[in-house]
Amino acid sequence: MAILTFLISLAGATMFLLFAVRMVRTGIERSYGASFQRLLTGADSQIQASGVGLGLALVLQSSAAVALLVTGFAAGGFLGFPAGLAIVLGGDLGSALIIQILSFNLDWLVPALLAIGGYLFVKTEGKKTRQAGRILMGVAFILISLRFLREAMDPIRDSAFLPAVAGYLARDYLTAFLVGGALAFVMHSSVAAILMCVTLVQIGAIPFEAGLSLVLGANFGSGFIPVWLSRGMTQEARKIPFANLGLRGSWAVICLFAVNSPLAGGLLSGAEAGQDLVYAHLFFNGSLLLLALPLCRKIEPLMGQLMPAAVQDKDEIVPGRPVSALEPGVYGPPAQVLANLKRELLRMSDLVETMFRPLPELYRNGESDQIKAVQKLDAEVNACLSGIRSYVADMPDEEASKADLKAARDMVEYAIRLETAGDVASRRLAVLAGDLNKKNLQFSKEGWAEIQHMHESIMANLRLASNVLISDDLESARLLNSEKTELKRMERDSRKRHLKRLQNGERLSFDTSDIHLETLRALREFNSHIAAVSYPVLYKNGQLLETRLIEDMQAGSSEN
Repeated sequence: MAILTFLISLAGATMFLLFAVRMVRTGIERSYGASFQRLLTGADSQIQASGVGLGLALVLQSSAAVALLVTGFAAGGFLGFPAGLAIVLGGDLGSALIIQILSFNLDWLVPALLAIGGYLFVKTEGKKTRQAGRILMGVAFILISLRFLREAMDPIRDSAFLPAVAGYLARDYLTAFLVGGALAFVMHSSVAAILMCVTLVQIGAIPFEAGLSLVLGANFGSGFIPVWLSRGMTQEARKIPFANLGLRGSWAVICLFAVNSPLAGGLLSGAEAGQDLVYAHLFFNGSLLLLALPLCRKIEPLMGQLMPAAVQDKDEIVPGRPVSALEPGVYGPPAQVLANLKRELLRMSDLVETMFRPLPELYRNGESDQIKAVQKLDAEVNACLSGIRSYVADMPDEEASKADLKAARDMVEYAIRLETAGDVASRRLAVLAGDLNKKNLQFSKEGWAEIQHMHESIMANLRLASNVLISDDLESARLLNSEKTELKRMERDSRKRHLKRLQNGERLSFDTSDIHLETLRALREFNSHIAAVSYPVLYKNGQLLETRLIEDMQAGSSEN
């Protein structure tokens, strides 16, 4: 019975720890996620890139999240291999610093974090203040889950089961190494896995020797997480997580054999408690960064040989451009029809995103050929809309329910919105970029930063809109709608700051005033069309008002 109680308590504490880590990361991504691309792609050297990775890991509380961000930007061509690998290595050291911070006894801080975080999340309306509350509560939950983890050991601490397992792991360090790797991979969080190992050593549940092998294994296993999660990406992008896995795995195995010889000889018998384990984890990641950073550029040719890019057929339409999911005259059950429509809408959304993504580059130094390439995609977006309209118009409605027909009409409405968003990108924003370069003008530093920040936010909203389209998730729809309101506020604030710069006589702002203001309006309109995918989900769940106007005006009219 004690074993069953232990397993249930351990599972509950572990899941609570994973939830808390995810809660902190979600709050930070929702507050500052749109700025990650600028941080990741703005590093000038590998040392600076590793510092960026370290900082992001401290913020996100996950080296795997940093590795996935890097892989995604590498897949889009925004990040090279040496800088990407340096960021990932820095992220690993950042996650080790998180463990150092969280390993201290901070139980006294929990009530304050819960009180402040709960108030900000429940009682405030601002996006960033609410997410700050989420982050503070998540940190409190991490500390509470570690306390639960310590308490979970009480039922079996004095039993014969735990000492037997702990003794076996201390003797067989290879098994402990593999167990640590599996633990990190299954939990999908090296922070959570290593915190668990540190806690077990702190309370005396396992000896330091076993804990050290578990931690080295967890470092090895953490390298598998981004490799597994990036399995659907291109071969070129996956070189970074595979290179990180090779470096981490090799250094973990070397350290495993290097430290277990002196451990077996009793040379490190003075090591005790979890703090020494944290120091060992920090040393492992710090030494790995120092050794591997000079190799980032040198191992790129090797990874190119081990993972060659797929050779593409010259007759292939366009790399990464899927063909239409709609086949006229071929329908099937209503569920299949709606699935086909969603797939086509996703293709249409990808085309619009392809048009919108390079706009900052076009504003900086866009040439006429680049602008024409973006505008050329508008014809494909228009063709998608025509195909969707024809498909729905010819859709057999004998088997379709009213709900199915309404869902199809909602998708046509969103397709119209996407086509209009494409027009905004090609006929307004791309044209404004051309005018800016033709007149050899440039925005003020502050004005350009404001436009860039709005662009980053809209890119994040495009991805969120695709998630809403696929999942019909209410929380994601509410978040997308709130992001629409946030972008309106950003546009309004930028316009006010621009007018203040004009009053202060800033020449750059005066020369680009018309283009700046028109760009703000176009970005806001583009985002409004993208966010429209949330309306059917919100309306279906009773989360959307019909009108903002006061309906009952009888009291006011009777006085007149």
